Amino acid sequence: MMFNHLLRKWKTIWNDESGMGVVEVILIIIVLIGLVLIFKDNLSDLVDSLFETMTENAGDV
Repeated sequence: MMFNHLLRKWKTIWNDESGMGVVEVILIIIVLIGLVLIFKDNLSDLVDSLFETMTENAGDV
């Protein structure tokens, strides 16, 4: 009787997937950090260009 209860409880815990979201978020963050490190120079040039364009065109507004 007690064994059946423990077996059901174990199956419930084993099949619980509520923690999967945390793992997925961590993996996405790791991939994003990797992409930023790989394309760091390109991103820096892009941001500099955007701010330069905004500064030049600020007087037109």
